[in-house]
Amino acid sequence: MDEQLLIYTTTQKKKVPFSPITPGFVGMYVCGPTVYGHAHLGHARPAITFDLVFRYLQHVGYRVRYVRNITDVGHLVNDADEGEDKIGKKARLDQLEPMEVVQMYTNSYRLNMAKLNVLPPSIEPTATGHIIEQIELVKTILANGYAYESNGSVYFDVQKYATCFDYGKLSGRKIEDLLINTRELDGQDEKRSGLDFALWKKAQPEHIMRWPSPWGEGFPGWHAECTAMGKKYLGEVFDIHGGGMDLMFPHHEAEIAQSCASMGHEAVNYWMHNNMITINGQKMGKSLGNFITLDELFTGSHPLLEKAYSPMAIRFFILQAHYRSTLDFSNEALQAAEKGLERLMNATASIAKITPALHSTVDIDSLRQSCFAAMNDDFNSPIVIANLFDGVRMINQLIEGKAAISQPDLEKLSELYNLFVFEILGLQLEANESADNKVLSGVVDLLLTLRMEAKANKDWALSDKIRNELTAIGFAIKDLKDGFEWEIKK
Repeated sequence: MDEQLLIYTTTQKKKVPFSPITPGFVGMYVCGPTVYGHAHLGHARPAITFDLVFRYLQHVGYRVRYVRNITDVGHLVNDADEGEDKIGKKARLDQLEPMEVVQMYTNSYRLNMAKLNVLPPSIEPTATGHIIEQIELVKTILANGYAYESNGSVYFDVQKYATCFDYGKLSGRKIEDLLINTRELDGQDEKRSGLDFALWKKAQPEHIMRWPSPWGEGFPGWHAECTAMGKKYLGEVFDIHGGGMDLMFPHHEAEIAQSCASMGHEAVNYWMHNNMITINGQKMGKSLGNFITLDELFTGSHPLLEKAYSPMAIRFFILQAHYRSTLDFSNEALQAAEKGLERLMNATASIAKITPALHSTVDIDSLRQSCFAAMNDDFNSPIVIANLFDGVRMINQLIEGKAAISQPDLEKLSELYNLFVFEILGLQLEANESADNKVLSGVVDLLLTLRMEAKANKDWALSDKIRNELTAIGFAIKDLKDGFEWEIKK
């Protein structure tokens, strides 16, 4: 790597040089979905954000173990410690086994991630597959004095923990303010404080998902799974923990507390959080009922959509904003992303049409350095894309004969676009569109080649007829010094 990679870490609220714990190896944990419904646009953003991180770290030479969990138990309907388990509730309403719900929506999630060209993680563990590890975590926290048992449930004692560690360091919250703003318990509550969170919950008679434990039959709290699985697969200390900004408090704050209470130290060196996708300035999510599923986006079946959008248009839309910036949904924004993606992909394909010269009048090395500098600056994908569009202008000038490029530089240019467009940004030709485009391109190229032959033979009537007919049905034709260029008019 030519320069130091900088990562904005949430705990320090600044960009700091990335230095992995083990040279050449990166351990990365990202909070995955709770699988009780179809994945929506909000789920796509963390998946694509950390896919970009995963791809880039691998490209610059790191061996990355990427763990992204599946939450299939323990996440209650109000994201607190009351109510039904989200998956249990879905199973009851649909009259299915909980694991049927889990399998159905896990399959759907993975299929949508594949359409978005999100690479599968190295390990994709489930909460239900690690009940033993979570029970052991709870036993350790109890033995260290930072939790208490109450009526078959076990709760984390936040106030006790705060006497020894900094609770709230990730989200910037102060324990004193949290206590003031926490509701008073009515005496019937099992918790000592409203700040305390469940490590293990006693299963009520109607609760479907339950496991034996030292405290009776129950199920793990939502926060326990990531701490237990992160330690199992990445060790007591690992490099990067990522997820959506909405998980910062309480989920990730609770993870820090569980690590310190069980091991005496934090587990994560770099906390990374992607920002939200919004609709009209409001967070998109299931709890607010304003979400658009990925399947609806791909088919155009949601009332808010003017048309269907391809997976690559969605991916490009997300990558056009820096991962720490909010991203507001609109049809206009998606359609602009669609056009930008088409322009970038067409230019990338057009590199093969460039005829090399003896010497270059363009600077490929500076373009390459700019792209890497942007990625090294906290994975700044919008700046990378802007640099690539600067290169698109260069490509057009080369095709039009207004600039020259040597054979070695042409090979560098092709390598650069293949690397950043396909490998790092993870864009690809749509499988169903690429074959159609190939046929269409062949037909149009054939007609325009016949037109060039007609012009060479001074058959102006045929030449004009081909051009006029193609223009009338929506093609923009441009004559070049030694050929032609065309596109479909928008």
